[in-house]
Amino acid sequence: MARRPTGLRDSAPALRRTLRALRPQVRRERKLLLAGSAALLLEVAMRLLEPWPLKYVVDAVAVATGAQLGVAQPAGIGTVILVAALALVAFTALRALASYLMTVCFALAGNRVLTRVRADMYAHLNRLSLAFHDRARTGDLVTRVTGDVGRLQEVAVTAALPLVGNVVTLVGMLVVVVVLDWQLALVVLLVFPVFALTSVRLTRRISGVARKQRVAEGAIASVATESLGAMKVVQAYSLEGPLQRAFGGSNEKSLKDGVKAKKLAAGLERKTDVLVGLATGLVLYVGATRVVAGALTPGELVVFLTYLKTAFKPMRDVAKYTGRIARAAASGERVVDLLQTRPDLEDRSWARAAPRLRGHVELRDVTVAYEPGHPVLRDVSFTVHPGQRVGVVGPSGSGKSSLVSLLSRLRDPDRGQVLLDGHDVRDLTIASVRPQVAVVLQESVLFATTVRENIAFGAPGATDEQVERAARLAGAHDFVTRLPDGYDTVVGERGTTLSGGQRQRIAIARAAVRDAPVVVLDEALTGLDQDTEDEVVAALARLTDGRTTFVVTHDVESVRDADVVLRVEAGRLVAAGPPEQVLGPAPRRLSAVPTPPAEPATEPVDEPREAPRGRRARA
Repeated sequence: MARRPTGLRDSAPALRRTLRALRPQVRRERKLLLAGSAALLLEVAMRLLEPWPLKYVVDAVAVATGAQLGVAQPAGIGTVILVAALALVAFTALRALASYLMTVCFALAGNRVLTRVRADMYAHLNRLSLAFHDRARTGDLVTRVTGDVGRLQEVAVTAALPLVGNVVTLVGMLVVVVVLDWQLALVVLLVFPVFALTSVRLTRRISGVARKQRVAEGAIASVATESLGAMKVVQAYSLEGPLQRAFGGSNEKSLKDGVKAKKLAAGLERKTDVLVGLATGLVLYVGATRVVAGALTPGELVVFLTYLKTAFKPMRDVAKYTGRIARAAASGERVVDLLQTRPDLEDRSWARAAPRLRGHVELRDVTVAYEPGHPVLRDVSFTVHPGQRVGVVGPSGSGKSSLVSLLSRLRDPDRGQVLLDGHDVRDLTIASVRPQVAVVLQESVLFATTVRENIAFGAPGATDEQVERAARLAGAHDFVTRLPDGYDTVVGERGTTLSGGQRQRIAIARAAVRDAPVVVLDEALTGLDQDTEDEVVAALARLTDGRTTFVVTHDVESVRDADVVLRVEAGRLVAAGPPEQVLGPAPRRLSAVPTPPAEPATEPVDEPREAPRGRRARA
């Protein structure tokens, strides 16, 4: 495992990589960044000038005090004091204004950049294939989009920008003190190595503890995401206790590491305060002796002491911000890693938009593997004519859903061809193929928005009339109009405020508004009660009328009326043809045989039972 960055030096490669990836976005804010840089330089200049009015006042007062002892008092000392006081107010006001402008410009630029980065990440996640999402953890992806980008925003505003300003200020102060008195400047410079040794050691410990805290926070997010997303299972199996213990363990670990990091940071700041005191005392002693020797004025000594105190604040901030920047570097790498993940499915350079399809489907020697060397489909070939109804049957894990996912380019074959109306789907753009395939899944996932918008998601831009027409076709209009706000009723997350049958009919309406020539029903009747199933079957029949339809199911009786049945086992197409040929004869319905009016039998005679009728989803 690669070593995680612990300090500024270790973080530099990650920061450079992040900046390179974000450069196009940063370039769009160059005007704001230039304005912020100008404000930064003005703020640094005002910081450097602030002690000088005090220097002139101290020197003037010293001269005046000498006049009282018999030394001639210079004329205009009152004017000097007044001008110095006004200059100090002006410098302070200008520094405050420059600091405000710098913060606003940099914060606005940084937030604009990272807001666009977050939007790009979300759009990129939506483009990545199902194979990627099958491997990734949802909680981790959410943490990258929210937490990692948020950390970059926070650090850019609260750490990186102040750090740049403090470093520039520190360099400017060192230049000034060297010009004033290089011997006293050497005394100041001797303190820096001591501070560096102390801060670097503690900063690494702070960063290490902070990384452990981040791992614990990631575990907290994972447990919370998984449990909250499966609350029915949690409560049905009484998993509250075990999950609470798992959450509590990570929570306690985060608390302990957080407290430890705070203790180390506080210790570093207090050690810095002591070091500042020692350095100030040393400069005061050496500087005073040079003032007595006439090599330095009292006012210049005051400037030295002021600069020394001011200079150590940037140094303390450097240590404080190092841990934040190290963590931001790790977050930046996670963001860049995601943005640079290439989608498994991309339009070829010569891909063209698909015309309106009729629904002719053909697979030629198709092989699909999620992992190299482990194909889920092997050399599958078949042809379906427009308007035919195709049943796809087989045991769980045989590759049925993988087969129909090829039609809408949710996956592409590793070998072979998938043809729609004679066009290889890889020669067509993804954006033009997917709208021509409507899918109804076993789990009808709805979004936490209005019923109208949930239906309109099937065809972005659909009018209210189209939405209502699709709802009527799906048999959903009557119950939707009985909802509190009708079509504007907001459903719960994943549609939990609706019954299973209601969710399924809204999902059918979402497929109907698409008006697609190819329809895929992937276990669309599983888990429904008989009354609800009858309603959904009728809705599916209306949806699929005249369209090429693939019905994926475990229930072979529900595809007895299909035109073609495909049986898939272990990733191979083992049979294809009419239902009677693939499924065998349908169970014969038996009539009840009455007991003849004869003498009572000594043993009870069981009447023959009526064979169960197959569920017919003419959809």
